[in-house]
This record gives sequence, C-alpha cells and structure tokens, in this order.
Amino acid sequence: MVPIPHIVAIPYPAQGHVLPLMELSLWLVKEGCKITFVNSEFNHKRVIKALSENDDVQKKISLVSIPDGLGPEEDRTDLKKLTEAIAEVMPGKLEEVINMINNESDDENGVSCVIVDENMGWALGVAEKLNIRRVAFWPAAAATLASSFNVSKLIDDGIIDSDGAILKKQGIKLSPNMPIMNPSDFAWACFPDPTMRKMVIELVKDNNERVKSADWIICNSAKELEPGAFAMFPQVSPIGPLLASNRLGFSAGHFWPEDSSCLKWLDQQPNNSVIYVAFGSFTILDSAQFQELALGLELSKRRFLWVVRENLLTDEAADNAYPKGFKDRIGNRGHIVKWAPQQEVLAHPSIACFLSHCGWNSTVESVSNGVPFLCWPYFADQLFNQSYICDVWKVGLGFKKNEFGIIGKEEIKNKMDQLFGDEVFKERALDLQAKVKSSVKGGGSSNKMFGKFIDWIKTG
Repeated sequence: MVPIPHIVAIPYPAQGHVLPLMELSLWLVKEGCKITFVNSEFNHKRVIKALSENDDVQKKISLVSIPDGLGPEEDRTDLKKLTEAIAEVMPGKLEEVINMINNESDDENGVSCVIVDENMGWALGVAEKLNIRRVAFWPAAAATLASSFNVSKLIDDGIIDSDGAILKKQGIKLSPNMPIMNPSDFAWACFPDPTMRKMVIELVKDNNERVKSADWIICNSAKELEPGAFAMFPQVSPIGPLLASNRLGFSAGHFWPEDSSCLKWLDQQPNNSVIYVAFGSFTILDSAQFQELALGLELSKRRFLWVVRENLLTDEAADNAYPKGFKDRIGNRGHIVKWAPQQEVLAHPSIACFLSHCGWNSTVESVSNGVPFLCWPYFADQLFNQSYICDVWKVGLGFKKNEFGIIGKEEIKNKMDQLFGDEVFKERALDLQAKVKSSVKGGGSSNKMFGKFIDWIKTG
C-alpha cells in the first residue's frame, strides 16, 4: 500500500500569509495528502474562533500551534520584536512538533515534506536538519520575490546599500520583460527606522540562502499575470491563483468571523453597481483619512459595501469616527461589516469595482472575478502590486494624496466617476479574468505545474 504523504505547513504569522497556505493545504487534502498546519498560538486561537459552525476544516486538516515567543498581550504589529522572538523560539518548537508526529507514527506515516512560507526560511533549515523534503511557498507576486532574490545585485549596482537604504531613486527594471520597479516600493524600504530596515534586509539575505535547499519553490501566481518574473526565475513554479472557488469550497484561515449578511444585501443591489471597500488585515487609517473616505463614498452617490475591521483606526473606536449623521444620510445605499467573505463578495454580480489596499490575495481574487480596481496601497508589496494593476494590466486607477498626505473626498469621488465612466477598465478586467481562469483549468499552465508538484509529493 502506498503511504499517504504527510505534510507539515508553516505560514508566516500574518493574515495575508495564512490564507493562501491554508488554501494550498485544502487543495492538497483534496489530492489525498494529510496536512498538519502549524500556526503561532496567537493566530491559531483567532483562526479557531473565526471558523463557522458548518466549517469542516478541522476534520480535514490537523490544526496545531507553537508559541511565537511573545506574551499574549504583547504588540504583534511591532515587527522587529516579533521577528526577533520568532527566530529565538519557533525553530526549536517546530522541530518538537515534527519529532512528536514522527514518534507517534510508524515509518510510513511520518512527516514526508514541509511546505514553508519563504519568509520563514529558518523552517527550511529545521527540515534540512531532520532530512525531510522541503518546499518554499511564496504567497505574493513573483516579481516581489524576484526583487528579494536580486538584493545582492541591487547592492552591487549601487541602487541600495548593504543596510537596505536607497542610494538611487530612479525606477529600475530587474529584467527587460518586467515592469519598472521603484526602489522605495521594495519590502525593506517601507521601514523608515534604519535598524528595522537592516533587520529585514538581513532576513531577506538569509531566506535567499535557505531557499537554495528547497526542492521546489511554488508561487501563488500565474504565468499569464507575470510572464517576465517567471522567465527571469524559472525555478519558481506558478501554481495559482489558489482560490476556494476553483476548489468548489470555502476559504478558511480567517482571523475574524466573516459577516455573511452582506451577501443578502448584495442580492438586493443591481448588477455592476456596488463599490466594495476593504483594506485587508494590516492597513491602519487615522481619523482624518477615515472621515475623508466616508465623505468620498457619500459624495459619490454610489452603492458601497465597506469592511471596517476592529483595528482599522489608529486613534479611536470606529463607531465614533464616522462623520456626524453619515449613517443616517447613507441609509440603505451603504452596508458596513467588520469582516466579509471576500471571495464570495468579489464573485457577486452586483460588484462593480474594488477599492483595495492591493494585497496580493485581494489582487488575484479581484482579477479572477473580472473586477476593476481603485488602488489604495498601504505597505510593502502592495505598492508594487498597484503598478501591475494600473500600469501593466491597466485594470484600475490609483489615488493622489493632497499636500497634507491625505486622499481627499473629491479625489475619491472623481476617481470613482472616472472608473465607472470608462467601460475599457471592465473590458480589460474581463480579458485578464479569462486568461487567469484558463491557467487553473485542465491543460492550463498553473494546472499543469500543480499536477507535476502533486506527482512529486506522492512519489515520496
């Protein structure tokens, strides 16, 4: 009898990383694999709490946790503190989990492979030490991975210094077939604090070395979306977009319970009439910017579904932050929830556009549903994803900030009018959707690559 592959999956402890690796895990379960999914204790509790009663994820996947090295009340948005704590505590704890599984199993049912978020390169080191096959998973655009792989060249070319500080501000092309990248959009450049920037660039260099030991590097993207990046790094295998809808299931791994009431509200709205507004799990707005966004939505006179999660605001509870009388004036034209079933929302016929932070999951979900964008990037790779959306695929528009660094209500209304007033954005979005959909269907480029990957997993 052929043993069932037992895979340990380890995401980076952030929402945008847990979701796609959980999706990959559910795909692998469908293919007959056994999965142990290792979250940090802090995120494990959130994921369990957010699972709905009719969710059978825990029957399909073994959800386990290890400490991230921080106390329950410590601030996990302090990335320096979190990164240092992870490096100190998690490698030993992961090794304990793998040894425990192997000790409780016979030889045939022990851990056969680990799939590690590429940002957690140390976990590849743990697997190498234990002589287990290794897969690096990149949950974002291949182009952003390419920028990480090019760190040494960027230093040699005098674009950045060895600590990640930008020396030349002009746009660069990593290869002739890739879009121009602005050095200020590189992941490490988002940190104004030099010690934090240095820590991130050292982590990138370390991950670059660790990933050399991986048997596969797989990426949640498609050749059709970024041909230049995949041509530049042929060792990176596109297997995406990994979406629950393509698996005919529901997404899992959310940190907050999804409010499905918004789907009933969407059912009552005309086709292509609703602006979906959501900023992912990390974006933070101050009250002045929050008010301008609310007033912009009001001024637009358009229908909207707005996700206002608990910690979206820097300085006060969201309930007190809306402009006076805003909810009364909006009435039923707007619907506000704390967290939405995003893939289902974007697939709904009433959605006309997505006002998004441009995280990669949101980007591929919107592209896969033929929905154009209004781009509001906040951090890290989101800034580069906007250039794909606006400059390369041409399926969206960005906003301009005023002299105070705020995106004003008039700017928000004007960009909405521009997007709604030009059918070309929707046409291009539908063309891109068709290409991406074909990549994951039988015979498509991602589908074939995923098939090769599964064959490798099963041949032990």
